[in-house]
Amino acid sequence: MKVSVDISMYPLKDGYCQPIIDFIDQLETHPEVSVQRNSMSTHIYGDYQAVMGTLNQEILTVLEQIPTTVFVLKLVGTDREKAKINAC
Repeated sequence: MKVSVDISMYPLKDGYCQPIIDFIDQLETHPEVSVQRNSMSTHIYGDYQAVMGTLNQEILTVLEQIPTTVFVLKLVGTDREKAKINAC
């Protein structure tokens, strides 16, 4: 099953930009998922097991280093990587 995840990361500390960049860089080291960056969030696409395994691993790493980090995830059970969004 293919899924799409929209994830935002909020390290509650000074110098918050570098941990976000490092987290996204780590996501991109996983060839089994596709990662797209934008200014508000990061999008991750792929097989459910691969995406969730990647997120489990990388979120745990961040929380071990910066326990006050907040993650916000939106998950949809389809591959939205190439989907066009139509405005209302």
